[in-house]
Amino acid sequence: MTQSLKLFIAIIFILSNCYVSMGDNRYPEIPLWPEGGVPDEPENIKEREKPTTVDSVGKMRIAYVDRPTLTVYPAQREKANGTGVIICPGGGYNILAWTHEGIEIAQWLNSIGVSAFILKYRVPRRDPDQPHSLPLQDAQRAIRLVRSNAKKWNVDPSRIGMLGFSAGGHLTVMSGSHYEKKTYEKVDKKDDLSARPNFLVPIYPAYLGDKVDKTRLSEKVLINKNTPPTFIAITHDDGDRAYYAALLYAALKKNNVIGEIHIYSKGGHGYGLRKSNNPVHTWPDRCRDWFDSMGYLKKSAN
Repeated sequence: MTQSLKLFIAIIFILSNCYVSMGDNRYPEIPLWPEGGVPDEPENIKEREKPTTVDSVGKMRIAYVDRPTLTVYPAQREKANGTGVIICPGGGYNILAWTHEGIEIAQWLNSIGVSAFILKYRVPRRDPDQPHSLPLQDAQRAIRLVRSNAKKWNVDPSRIGMLGFSAGGHLTVMSGSHYEKKTYEKVDKKDDLSARPNFLVPIYPAYLGDKVDKTRLSEKVLINKNTPPTFIAITHDDGDRAYYAALLYAALKKNNVIGEIHIYSKGGHGYGLRKSNNPVHTWPDRCRDWFDSMGYLKKSAN
């Protein structure tokens, strides 16, 4: 198969999957903020014209976002259990890996009765020193938006979690660390609701380590007895990220927070839930088991 044919097939694959966010009203794309109300957005960002790209294996990368959204993937009503998960794709806070860390994850969650919400948070980095600062505003707003629409979207407001990959895994941990922090001024009544996710699923999370003392977690990773229950999956060969993921689990254990961690021997980084010859491709099965053990797959009474 020629390279051009592979690329053509990849583009067709992407377009068929991304149709859901480009006109299929079963999967609406909802603005996070009122028109003109995106907080703290700087002007004259030089990356504004960066294009969205699709590679030869069908991975879409969104390179610029200044109007954050949620794309809603409701679970089929007969399968829906009332749990909702906000998905944070990775990409180093520079792009969003939209297909394999967004769309494919939403489809998997739907298959187990969980409603999914893909967060298109702001990229690329506005602040090199705190790349998560504006995405955290988007994440907090997303949690409140889902909670405020819980009845409409058939989710239990007490069973709304976050699942993220790499930088999105970091954003997931930040959302569980700083839910009490006021990161933006109230824009409407939705902002009266709690921004605390009910559970966290960071998958191969990045940026958890301290920049100076490499032996400990960043001071921005705040773990205490009120931290949401957390499921972690990562591989041993994923650089120092595995070390910091283990420290994250240790902090959960120290604070008596329900946690589960799976460190696989091989797999690297950025695999999403795509199949491989490495055991790490079974992480979705282990995550499903954890959801089941936590009661998230049982029909909610709310």
